[in-house]
Amino acid sequence: MDNLISKISEIESAASAIMDSANEKKQQLAADMAAKTAAFDEELEKETSEELERLRSSMEQELEKQLEAERASTDALIVRLQESYDKHHVKYVQELFEQMVKG
Repeated sequence: MDNLISKISEIESAASAIMDSANEKKQQLAADMAAKTAAFDEELEKETSEELERLRSSMEQELEKQLEAERASTDALIVRLQESYDKHHVKYVQELFEQMVKG
């Protein structure tokens, strides 16, 4: 009987040791998973920030190109209007005067 109680006690001790070991492994796995998740989140945040910065920069460059094209177009229009005015301003004044006088 003592032998049986001793064996049961040994089995219980072994089972307790196995459970303790399993709990330690479980805690270690949880810590490893938390560390991997944090590293993944950090890397994803970095990649996302870099991609957003690249897109922002690309859009700014495209907008600057469009703005420059609009400036060039506007400048060309102003030059044409000035040339037309310089060429025809006397005629414009005369026509305006005639319209005012005729009334």
